[in-house]
Amino acid sequence: MLKKRFNLIEMFLGIALCVIGVLFGLGYVLQTQLGLDWRILPVVRTLTLIEQKYNGDYSNDQIYTGAIRGMVKELDDPYSTYLDAKDYADLTTITEGYFGGVGLVLGKKDDKLVVVAPIEDTPAYRAGIKSGDFITAIDGKATGSQELTDAVKHIRGANGSTVELTVVSDGQAARVVRIVREEIKLKSVYGEMKGNNVGYIRITSFNEDTAKDFQNKYRELEQQGMKGLVLDLRDNPGGLLRSGVGVAKLLVPKGPIVSVKEKDGKTTTEYSNLAQLKYPLAVLVNKGTASASEIVSGAVQDTKAGKLFGTTTYGKGCVQNVFNLTQDTGVKLTIAEYYTPSGRSINGVGIKPDVEITAADDKGTNQLAAAQQYIEEEITKAGK
Repeated sequence: MLKKRFNLIEMFLGIALCVIGVLFGLGYVLQTQLGLDWRILPVVRTLTLIEQKYNGDYSNDQIYTGAIRGMVKELDDPYSTYLDAKDYADLTTITEGYFGGVGLVLGKKDDKLVVVAPIEDTPAYRAGIKSGDFITAIDGKATGSQELTDAVKHIRGANGSTVELTVVSDGQAARVVRIVREEIKLKSVYGEMKGNNVGYIRITSFNEDTAKDFQNKYRELEQQGMKGLVLDLRDNPGGLLRSGVGVAKLLVPKGPIVSVKEKDGKTTTEYSNLAQLKYPLAVLVNKGTASASEIVSGAVQDTKAGKLFGTTTYGKGCVQNVFNLTQDTGVKLTIAEYYTPSGRSINGVGIKPDVEITAADDKGTNQLAAAQQYIEEEITKAGK
C-alpha cells in the first residue's frame, strides 16, 4: 500500500518535471532559434481563444493587423508606425519625390499634432500654415491623441477635394483653414546668384534626387562666378539620410559627417573626402529644419565649414528604417540615433545657430540679408 502511494507521487512528480522541461525547452527554442520571448505565448493563446470562443464578427486580417499596430503603438514613438498597403505605397511615392495631399510634414509634440514644415509652393504653404503651428482638428474632428499616420491619412485625399484644418499658431486664436488638395510634385532644389558673387541654394526636402540636383545647381552657380554660398534649409523637414550625406560631402572638409548608433551599439560613420573648403558658407535654419537637414547643419557647424543663421532647429536626431512584413505592408521603426561630428546628440534639443536671428517677416528676409552680408564680407577678406 505504501509502495503504491509512493509510485503515484513519483509519477506526478515525473509528469510535472516533464511539463516544466517542455516549457523551458519551448522557451529556449523561442528565444534562441526564433528570436522570440516566451511571453509571446499569451499572445498566441489570446488569438486561439478569439478563434475558438469569441461570439462576434471579425476577420483574421483585422485581428493580426490590430496586434501589430498595438505593439508599435506601445513604443510611444511618433516616428515608429505600422504601414498598411496605402501607407506603404504613400511612403514610397514621397521618397521618390511626389505624393497627393496638401503639402504638410507633420510630427508630434507634447502629444499634439504639430507642423514640422509646410512644403514650398503647395496648398498648405500658400494657405499660410507655418512651422510650429498645431493642427487641433481635421474636418471638425479633434485630433487629440490621434496617431500621426491616421492624421496624415485624413489630411490626404483625392486631388480637387477639400479638407478643413483647425490651426493654432503661437499666441493666436484657433482658425479654420480650408484647403483644396492637389498632387504634390516635389522639386527639392532651387538656386540663383544673389549678386556680388554670392550663390543661393534652397533645399526644401531630401528625396532620391536631392543630392544629384544639388550638385548640378552648385556646378551651375560656379560657372556663373559663385565665390561664396548661402544654403537655405529653413522649413526643410528632412527625408533620406543618404541624400543629406550626399549634400554634406560637397560642403564639409575631409572627416566625419554623421555617426549613426544602433541599439546594439554598432556605430556607422559617414565621411566626407573633400580635400579643402572651396567657398565661404552660410546656412539658414529655423524650427522647421529637421532630420536630414539637421545632419547637414550639424556637420557644417561642427567642422567650422560655415556659420548657421536663424533660429534653433526642430531636433529630430533619430533614424527610421522601413521593414517589409508582406509584399505591400511594412513597419517603420526608429532604429538608431545620430550624432554630429563632435559627438552631439540633437534629438529633442535641436541645433542652436551661430548667429541667432528671428524672422522679421514671413519670408525671413532679414535672416537671408544677414547671411548674404556675412558671405560678402568673407569674400572680401579672402580677396576673391
